[in-house]
Amino acid sequence: MSGLRERFGFLKSGGMPHLSELFAADPGRVGALSLTEQDIYFDFSKTHLTAELIQSFVEVAKAMGLDARRDDLFAGRIANPTENRAAEHTAERGEGASESVAMAKQLHGRMRALIEAIEAGALGDVRHVLHIGIGGSALGPDLLVDALGRDAGRYDVAVVSNVDGAALKEAVAGFDPHKTIIVIASKTFTTTETMLNAESALGWMVESGVEDANGRVIALTANPQGAFDWGVDETRILPFSETVGGRYSLWSSIGFPAALALGWSAFEEMLEGAAAMDRHFRLATPEQNAPLLAAFVDQYYSLGRDAETRGVFAYDERLRLLPSYLQQLEMESNGKSVTFDGTPLDADTGAITWGGVGTDAQHAVFQLLHQGTRLVPVEFIASIDPGHEFDDAHHRQLLGNCFAQGAALMAGKASVDPARAYAGDRPSTTILLPDVDPRSLGALLAFYEHRTFANAVLLGINPFDQFGVELGKEMAKGIEGGNMTFDASTQALLDKAFG
Repeated sequence: MSGLRERFGFLKSGGMPHLSELFAADPGRVGALSLTEQDIYFDFSKTHLTAELIQSFVEVAKAMGLDARRDDLFAGRIANPTENRAAEHTAERGEGASESVAMAKQLHGRMRALIEAIEAGALGDVRHVLHIGIGGSALGPDLLVDALGRDAGRYDVAVVSNVDGAALKEAVAGFDPHKTIIVIASKTFTTTETMLNAESALGWMVESGVEDANGRVIALTANPQGAFDWGVDETRILPFSETVGGRYSLWSSIGFPAALALGWSAFEEMLEGAAAMDRHFRLATPEQNAPLLAAFVDQYYSLGRDAETRGVFAYDERLRLLPSYLQQLEMESNGKSVTFDGTPLDADTGAITWGGVGTDAQHAVFQLLHQGTRLVPVEFIASIDPGHEFDDAHHRQLLGNCFAQGAALMAGKASVDPARAYAGDRPSTTILLPDVDPRSLGALLAFYEHRTFANAVLLGINPFDQFGVELGKEMAKGIEGGNMTFDASTQALLDKAFG
């Protein structure tokens, strides 16, 4: 077994003062445990981090080879040993091995040229974009378009990931098939759900009388030959590198629908914001390194306080899809039970990420956060700029609720009536953006990527493979092919559903 419990033994040595006591004992706590990077304010002061804990975590990071693993990541060396691959998503934004950065720029140029051709009418009158993918091939573009594209007014974009035909039906409702392009996003161009949705979408266009429907299909893939064999013309195939993982791929050609919907300049700004966070993660000291401090917080509560989940709450409607995006990023990356070399872990790894949006969540799940028996570290994300032109009272109330929840979780409230008592001492982190704009969102998403990586380093695991999703897919293919034997329960379900 790996030595996680021994490695983080300092987390179990003695109790920790109440958060209110930590503030009372240290007037400089906010300054010491907050920082601003790319105009994003990170406040870790309402967690139980202390200078002593940070130094202990820094020693663990050194022992686990953080510097070397981070150097490998940015140098394009093997960062994913189980698949013998680099992990070069940072090269997509200009931070990586020179040859990989050059290739990314070339492929971005190809993407930009196709966008300009579409804008010039090369594919006819285009008003609607139907983007078909699953996992990272869908979650990233969906988040970007929803967060940044509300006022763009360039194209209607619908993202389909679920293989349920009802999802495709809803996506194309209101779309004119003669003014629609289909974007198929699949790293391998063999993803079962994606390809079925693509076939059905193409059929919808053909049945609607679209001439040369195949000519309105664009492929985003690391397997250009597969897309060509499927019938996509090479001029409409946008490749990306095999070393870019799906959940890290929105910076590559997978981001095409966002770049088309927002305009190329906005996409470039997003890349620049992410690149700036890359440099921060590489160069900042541990004590002022936002992704690393966030990882320290994560491990303190996971391994030190046995917290099983982390709640992420976006106090901005534009970021409503962020919790879902983070679920895949964090849980697919760090939901592992063995180390790099296959050694079983002797403690828990990735926390279960969940969350919601603003005041909606307050009136749904915050009862448990305040008075429940389970410890749930909370993350609040908000924007100083409201992103709308309604009465300022809306935004004042929104931010007031956000900040008040953090204060209430920390302070609690005594009462002679146990049902009305709040224990307090419930931790939270607050991330305050200047605005939900391309540069800030790019920096924020890169922050989460590097936080995920830093957690993996501390745990000694590989965040870049995802073998755990394969078995269920294999069994689903077995059901489809009728060539696999199942347990009695599963067989009974099959008989009920299919006869």
